[in-house]
Amino acid sequence: MEFTFLNEETLAATLKMTAVVETIEKVYVAKSQNHSVVWDTIFYDFVPGKADMDIKSGLLESEQIFGHKTVTWFGDNAKLGLPTLTGLICVFDATTGFPVGITTAAYITGMRTGAAAAIGAKYLAEPSVASALIIGAGNQLRFQVAALLTAFPDLTNVAIYDKDRDKVIEAIADLPRQCEIMGVSCATRTFEVVTNLEAAVKANKLIITITPSKEPIIKAEWVSPGTHFSCMGADMSGKQEIDAEIFADALIYTDDLHHAAEVGEMETALKQDIIKLDDVAGEIGELITGAKKPRVKAKVTIFDATGMAIMDLATAKLAIETAKDSDVVTLQI
Repeated sequence: MEFTFLNEETLAATLKMTAVVETIEKVYVAKSQNHSVVWDTIFYDFVPGKADMDIKSGLLESEQIFGHKTVTWFGDNAKLGLPTLTGLICVFDATTGFPVGITTAAYITGMRTGAAAAIGAKYLAEPSVASALIIGAGNQLRFQVAALLTAFPDLTNVAIYDKDRDKVIEAIADLPRQCEIMGVSCATRTFEVVTNLEAAVKANKLIITITPSKEPIIKAEWVSPGTHFSCMGADMSGKQEIDAEIFADALIYTDDLHHAAEVGEMETALKQDIIKLDDVAGEIGELITGAKKPRVKAKVTIFDATGMAIMDLATAKLAIETAKDSDVVTLQI
């Protein structure tokens, strides 16, 4: 019996954002139709705020696969010239139990997280938006931009904010090259360095947050009706990117209600009784299939996504099936 191993370089050469967005949409639909199982996440803090790991696992019946992803984040690795995020995704055949393949996890995590934010915006933001604001200029930025331009081909301007302005400038310089690797052109698009966050929030109706913040970056009084938020940074208890009061009169969707209520952006709003669990409109797959009603034009909309292993597994399977033979390492068991 053989199985495949794909490293970061092979994944970057293989995966294109258009295909990943399509794959993640199918995952959301499968979940909404009860064709998947998402098991509880195992999380451990080695050094709080500096080093942690989590294990996410699940079954995707629609693709006949199951498996798990183990990811570690060691913040001090940057000082050593090492990636801060690393890990492995293990994919198994749900009909035989045999391993299909193993991939490294960082690139796939980036691709599927970018795709998730864009899908949330695709179904909840005003379709005619010409500009967007991304908060956070870390490793995720390139994936967020590539996915956003895939879902919104008429988008002309992307404003980017980070507390480290130099980080934004450096990231913007490399965005055209990075997006091209994912099959996305940045031609005719402009990228703007944000210095006044309040003004940028007021000027943009599509906002993606992708930071590890534990305090709200965006205040409720900055937000105008019709604004959409894809909140991607909160994936463990205590993280928070937007003022909890923004949830008060918003149309809220999530990827996984159980997990988002425990560790997602909505955690604080629930704990402060700003909203109840029943105030959440549903999961994004229900919106994609039409089982739930679309956005109300005047309302703020929020897509609270914490990520699921079934997204990683489906993306890994896509990569395994499309990688060139010359780039694949085949192992015998």
